[in-house]
Amino acid sequence: MSDELNKNVINLFSEHNNNKLTPDVQKRVKYYAGFNYVKLTKDINDNKFSKDILLNYASKCHYMVSVMRELNGEVVLYSYDVPNSDLFKFMKSFEENTLDGTIIEIDKYFPEDLA
Repeated sequence: MSDELNKNVINLFSEHNNNKLTPDVQKRVKYYAGFNYVKLTKDINDNKFSKDILLNYASKCHYMVSVMRELNGEVVLYSYDVPNSDLFKFMKSFEENTLDGTIIEIDKYFPEDLA
């Protein structure tokens, strides 16, 4: 997703979370399964989304997940490189107590951009 599209969605959530509930915000922000969401049907250029393009994009995404733990009286930060295909497995490991700690940040990146 483009940075501009992300920014627009974040702004909508900010207005919603700060109780600036204009009719437009009320109409666009929905609630399901305990979470607010916004449904997007087109990109910032008013084009419909392409399944193949989105899946290709997702296959290249990685997430740097920063997790805080306390060890021997010290606070430490672990940074995990999690491929998009393993993100749900990674999150589930916290639920199953395979991993523990507090997730501090999840940041998306593309490994080829590191060069």
